[in-house]
Amino acid sequence: MRQLLSKLLPLCFLTFSLNVNAALSDINRIYHEIPALHGFDVCAGGGCAEITHVSLTDEEWQTITSVFADADEVVNAEQERGLIALAIGEFEKIVGIKTGTSTDRAGTFDNSDYPGQLDCNDEAINSTTYMRLMRQNGLIKLHEIEDMRTRNFFFTGWPHSTAVIHEIANGTKFAVDSWFYDNGFPATIVPFTVWKSGYIPEDSPLYKK
Repeated sequence: MRQLLSKLLPLCFLTFSLNVNAALSDINRIYHEIPALHGFDVCAGGGCAEITHVSLTDEEWQTITSVFADADEVVNAEQERGLIALAIGEFEKIVGIKTGTSTDRAGTFDNSDYPGQLDCNDEAINSTTYMRLMRQNGLIKLHEIEDMRTRNFFFTGWPHSTAVIHEIANGTKFAVDSWFYDNGFPATIVPFTVWKSGYIPEDSPLYKK
């Protein structure tokens, strides 16, 4: 994990000033902590340069669980992935108000001057935390949460990070990427091999025709 994290901070063409050693330490700490509804850390500022400890009220958690209200009727993992995508969007809305990141815009390159901006590392770390909370509380049943992953490393394009899950039944990995849209939009979930090839949704503000 430490070797993986050491590669993450230069990604997404960060335009933020940060202490790399401190950021690595914080990311390692967040990854090894078990998040809880009464307290978990959220990253912002690029490479987790800003960390806010937040909690969810019963009412806020009900907003998340309501996404899975028909979960007993979910018959396959594809449907569960759709619910995960929606729930991450709801998490972003709730957390955004608490942390001042509700103004976060899609991408990083042109938005670093806006308040509350997140880069792909922040997005990947936060989405991983949100999914761990959902998994721990029985909302995610058909997938396991993995560590975040990166594509490119500058040799084939701009490096970019994402949260990752795998389907328990067959081990298939999926990227869970909330960086392609503004705060509060559902996350993009696609097969990891598709994401790894450089995938960007055609309706994303970042898509170049």
